[in-house]
Amino acid sequence: MGTAPGHQTVELRVHGVSGASAEQILDHPIVVRVAGDRHAGFYRPRPGAGAAGGATAGVAVEAYRWGTLTAGAAVRTASMLLLLPFMLGNLAIWLRPTPTDRFGLLGALCRLLAGTLTAAFTLSIIGVTLNLVGWQCVPYVECRAGRPYLSWLATLPMGPRLAVLSLIPLLALRLVWAIGARSARAFEGFGPTSAEPQASEMTESLTTRGFWDDERVTAWLRQIHVGISAGTLDASLLAALSDGGRSRLGMLLFAAAAALVAFCAVLLCLPVPTGPAQARRLLRPLWAATAGVTVLSLGYAALTRTVQPVIRQLPGYEGSTGGLVAAQGILLVAIAVVTFARQLTQPTGTRPFLRGLGTPVVAALSVSVAAAFTATLVFRVADYLDRGYIPNPIRPNPPVLGPLEPPVAYWWAALAGLTALLIITGVTTATLVFSRRRRRTLAERVVEQDYPQVPLDAAPRLRLVRETVAKSHVTEELAPILVAFFLISSLGLATIALDLIGIGPTQLAAKLSGQRDGTGLLVVHVTDVAIWVISLLVISLMILGFRSYRSAETRRLVAVLWDLGTFWPRTVHPFAPPCYAARAVPELTKRVSALAAQGPVVISGHSHGSVLAAATVLQLPPTALPRVSLLTHGSPLRRIYARLYPAYLGQQTLCDLGGRLDWRWRNLWRDTDPIGGPVFERRGTEPPCDTPAAESVDMRLRDPHAVTIDPADTVPPPVERHWPYHTQPQYQAAVRDLADRSARSNPSLRPSP
Repeated sequence: MGTAPGHQTVELRVHGVSGASAEQILDHPIVVRVAGDRHAGFYRPRPGAGAAGGATAGVAVEAYRWGTLTAGAAVRTASMLLLLPFMLGNLAIWLRPTPTDRFGLLGALCRLLAGTLTAAFTLSIIGVTLNLVGWQCVPYVECRAGRPYLSWLATLPMGPRLAVLSLIPLLALRLVWAIGARSARAFEGFGPTSAEPQASEMTESLTTRGFWDDERVTAWLRQIHVGISAGTLDASLLAALSDGGRSRLGMLLFAAAAALVAFCAVLLCLPVPTGPAQARRLLRPLWAATAGVTVLSLGYAALTRTVQPVIRQLPGYEGSTGGLVAAQGILLVAIAVVTFARQLTQPTGTRPFLRGLGTPVVAALSVSVAAAFTATLVFRVADYLDRGYIPNPIRPNPPVLGPLEPPVAYWWAALAGLTALLIITGVTTATLVFSRRRRRTLAERVVEQDYPQVPLDAAPRLRLVRETVAKSHVTEELAPILVAFFLISSLGLATIALDLIGIGPTQLAAKLSGQRDGTGLLVVHVTDVAIWVISLLVISLMILGFRSYRSAETRRLVAVLWDLGTFWPRTVHPFAPPCYAARAVPELTKRVSALAAQGPVVISGHSHGSVLAAATVLQLPPTALPRVSLLTHGSPLRRIYARLYPAYLGQQTLCDLGGRLDWRWRNLWRDTDPIGGPVFERRGTEPPCDTPAAESVDMRLRDPHAVTIDPADTVPPPVERHWPYHTQPQYQAAVRDLADRSARSNPSLRPSP
């Protein structure tokens, strides 16, 4: 292999999830950064220190390390666990079956559901501060006894007390905003590479210029969600102090707060403004209304000295939580109907990974996680204030201690969470058991093809390989489990009507059985168990976040979740963790374009890095494409991404990707790899993408290359599975072939005669 003098071939390696170090990517102990910064940079072996591991002769190896964008600062990694529901809510829209969203209906529904997540977050803080502390605990001497941090609130009348406590939800909202904004600073300077696209183009294709720039959309949504949160707080505060509607001023302010939330909901359904002038025309009145209604509400509360005492919940809070659950249920049903209708328009030959329900499944998951977070927060604070005694309708607190009762919706959330957990565990077990025979049959065919004749003493090793292949195909069996989760979530919507009329699990059991002490007491214990199980799961997640603060290994484990969940731009929920591809893809595009101006470039993407590499190729300018080739290995492009995200990385996009490169693309995969697989699959007699060139992309590697012990070795060859690929001879051969093909297609890069 050779190129003209002054033209250097570069193999640019892009790692997968979990934040691999530059030394691991290059398989070299001494590296230097040649571009980028500490957040994401390009590295090469130090000059004079030898070549990178697995390097091809005459090819310079460079590594792009982007893992710090998600696994960097310990505080950021731990704090972003709080944003998990928002991340899932933002992810849902990207799983839709078609790139076009007729009338923007599905996008509007997903943004409205995201708005309810922000309202649920605000209501949970209100439930702790205004409801449990200000309304239910402080008025009782026994509850605030020994708690000087609460006793001073008893000196304030109810109105000023609730006004002071209302500042805490606003501070919590500001904290959530700050977490995402602080993390996004690492991406500054990587805006759109061309003129800002129209809003209708933003979600059309990965080839759209500025596709990864989400700051304009995020800024628009962020201000709307602030209005939703502030309006929810104002309405809750005013409902508690309006004295049953007898205060005309209070009711006028309550109507204004409700109108603010409704105005924000309307804005969520509108297309994102294409220019700053249009955005200002809508956001200026929103900011004025948000600030005005909030200040007036707090002022009204501070001046309200006499409030009619009401036993049990903060007035209006029970209805707010029940109404919110009802709204989320209706939105989930609507999202499922619209998504399924879109799926029916797809070609009959395509088989979506989640039966076309990817968007509603993840949307339901975001609601479930948010419910677990909020229920855990409210119940654990109530448990603390009650000094370890959780009340319920059958086992109330003594009158001297006060009610301290969470709303009925949270009781149902805990019970539904336990039921879903048990059913999903059963479905998972059944799926793995019933698919075992099919997976073993497939593994048997693979083993017979690769190792037709082996000695008897290699039988244990052969059995291990067979089991490894069978286990690696579990990925294809996940769809029924996730669809079952969505169906269970849908059945849980039946509790909405009970929430709205204030009937809890124990009350329903007593009404159905006619026994107050027997069946009702059993439901009490089951519900208590459900509360603790859900709480332990959430607390375990918090412990994981604390561990990520102290342990780099745990931090990388947490980062895997963010690598997969924060790949897409924030077009639905503005408080989701920032999209790291907003920096990684433009940065890779710029670096590859610069390297291609000097010689051939082989982009080598491993695992999730192959997805970043594909997105980069789709963004490259036409002048750079003739000198660029693509090598993917352990790639989930078709096995996971094409099925989960058919609108953006489906078969048509993969065919377009190969065509852009004139099919200078090789994909290495193994049957033992649980993540990677072939990119193209022949259907019938027609070649994929209607071109024979697509059939040359996939290169299957036998793993292990033998099941017997080599005479010069002491152990049999290892089963490589997902890593590494760059140590295999086929890898170096693929790099050499791709670089030669690029040189042959560019006369200026050919060696001089």
